[in-house]
Amino acid sequence: METLLLEIGMEEIPASYIKPALSALSDILTQRLTEERIKHGNSETFGTPRRLSICVYDVSAKQDSLTTEIIGPPEKIGLDGNGHLTMAGKKFAEKMCISSKSVNVKQTEKGSYLYAVKTESGIESKAVLKRMLPQVISEIPFPKVMKWADLDIRFARPIQSVVALLGRQLISFRHGNIKSSRNTFGHRFLSPGKISINHPGEYIEKLKGAFVIADIDERRNNIKENIEEIAAKLDGKVLHDDELVDIVTNLVEYPVPVAGNFNRSYLEVPDEVLINSMREHQKYFAIVDANNRLLPNFIAVNNTKAQNMQAVIKGHERVLKARLEDARFFYKSDMNISPDEWVEKLKGVLFQAKLGTMYDKTQRIEKLVGYLADETTVDSETKKQALRAGRLCKADLVSHIVGEFPKLQGIMGRIYAANAGEERNVALAVEEHYRPAYSGGELPETTIGAIVGIADKIDSICGCFSAGLIPTGASDPYALRRQGIGIIQIMLDKGFSFSLRNLIDKSLALFEIKDAVKASGAADNVYSFLLGRISHLLAEDGYSKNVVSAIISISINHVPDVWQRARALEKLKAAPDFEQLAITFKRVVNIIKKSAPESAAFKTDVNEKLFEKECEPALFAAYKNIKMRVSENLEKGAYEQAMLDIASLKSPVDGFFDGVLVMSEDENIRNNRLAMLRSISDLFALFADFSRL
Repeated sequence: METLLLEIGMEEIPASYIKPALSALSDILTQRLTEERIKHGNSETFGTPRRLSICVYDVSAKQDSLTTEIIGPPEKIGLDGNGHLTMAGKKFAEKMCISSKSVNVKQTEKGSYLYAVKTESGIESKAVLKRMLPQVISEIPFPKVMKWADLDIRFARPIQSVVALLGRQLISFRHGNIKSSRNTFGHRFLSPGKISINHPGEYIEKLKGAFVIADIDERRNNIKENIEEIAAKLDGKVLHDDELVDIVTNLVEYPVPVAGNFNRSYLEVPDEVLINSMREHQKYFAIVDANNRLLPNFIAVNNTKAQNMQAVIKGHERVLKARLEDARFFYKSDMNISPDEWVEKLKGVLFQAKLGTMYDKTQRIEKLVGYLADETTVDSETKKQALRAGRLCKADLVSHIVGEFPKLQGIMGRIYAANAGEERNVALAVEEHYRPAYSGGELPETTIGAIVGIADKIDSICGCFSAGLIPTGASDPYALRRQGIGIIQIMLDKGFSFSLRNLIDKSLALFEIKDAVKASGAADNVYSFLLGRISHLLAEDGYSKNVVSAIISISINHVPDVWQRARALEKLKAAPDFEQLAITFKRVVNIIKKSAPESAAFKTDVNEKLFEKECEPALFAAYKNIKMRVSENLEKGAYEQAMLDIASLKSPVDGFFDGVLVMSEDENIRNNRLAMLRSISDLFALFADFSRL
């Protein structure tokens, strides 16, 4: 068993490409080894901006042999009466490259057939890898690829070297104009010469000696430890930002962090602007004090150690000064304009060609906010603040700062609204209405932020659906799935139980769709879309597929109710007698479904005078009692108890089925019994479709 090393050296690739490419490389290579019958152990990947590498351990020196049993012609065709091969039998032997004596007869389900056992001996892994590795390199996916020179290959950046070793053996092949070798390269500036790798086991250490830390986790930990140490010397701490650590890790091969300063006068600009300027443009780490106040310092991570590091620091400071000067100018310019003036400027900002401007969207949001405020029964002052927040929620999109730093949308809206004297909850809602910004992200804390957030998101969803901009499996350019999940999560978090269907209808009405059929179709599509999001979230929360199906098939109109029903049903499902209970309830539902065409005109009115057997009044009395208890428990929000109440109907329902023939020949009696079952079925349907369990 040997270790396989493959390193692809290239011009620097974007930091965001590295981890996905290494993950794909590992999957592709190990899958191909398995397909080629080469036994192997675990794999480990390494990467820098200039190399993608993988080691696969315990690789067999040779393919496994492959033995296959091949069925030939039927015995009556392949053998004559004396048991000798006929022409068809001989042809089969020739095709299998075996002697006549090696052909045997096998009894199958279809009868007796000739068969042969063929063994394909494994060849050396080195020979297989020589053919396979160029294909593996070509199959690594990237968001964008390049073609260079006159070569017919594509990669993220031009390939400059390939190292391919199986133990001490070189796997020799060509990929484009590059021939594989033992030679890799060290750091571009600190050790640019060739490094010969004799065995995969020395790969990491030899690169370290050439100022390249190829292990991504080691490089990341190195950066974290060093920047934290530097910040401590400045009596501060690094502002927590794991995402930036990951980005910087994949921007360098040999991290050399240094600290720099900027003028304290820039601290008059909001921290968010300064941090964003350092982070987004320069990939610098911000430093804060013990109270999380921004300090006039930063940490930059260089990719090389210069002889005069002070000159390097001064260079970083000069670049950042220019950035912060721009930020201060933009901020001061924005402070001279009121949020209401910006709202008017939204008339010149397109939301979507078919859906009008951002000003149009703001107008719709305001109307939806008013509707939601009434539905959530907030007080008049809260409604007033919510309407104001709805009006201002997109105003900062035309500010200079957001134009320069798009990630600060909402944040700057909150800052500008507060500076303009808006009430605190209004300012907070302007920022919060964008939440959640990503899957699992923070939700709005204020009720106003939640209301404005739902209004904004449902407007985007309904608008796009009405314009035919519906997400597909491969495309969701307007992030409608994320916004749909956001609506559901906010409603759950705040306990909003207004009608989802009514909200959809209200939102679509604002787009003034003249075709009634098209409007109805759009409403159904949006409802189905949100149903899919709810199904997804329920599954993520650990509810079983059949419980999710049973719950959402009834209704998703009141979101908190959906989760309460799911919890109650999941708990009931864990009861030891649940299977028999489900069978009973399914029987009720199935009888109703089968009889629907015949008794569609009949309602659930039950005539007690038509009862013939004792089991009928017993069931009806139990039903009325349970219905009253269920109603009381639902009013109190006691869903689990209400579900247990319904479960107690099992015994009288079973007694009913044992005691009478539901489909009686007497039409009046039959319809009366169906009416009672329909009443019970309607009680089940408050919770779930038990036929799906």
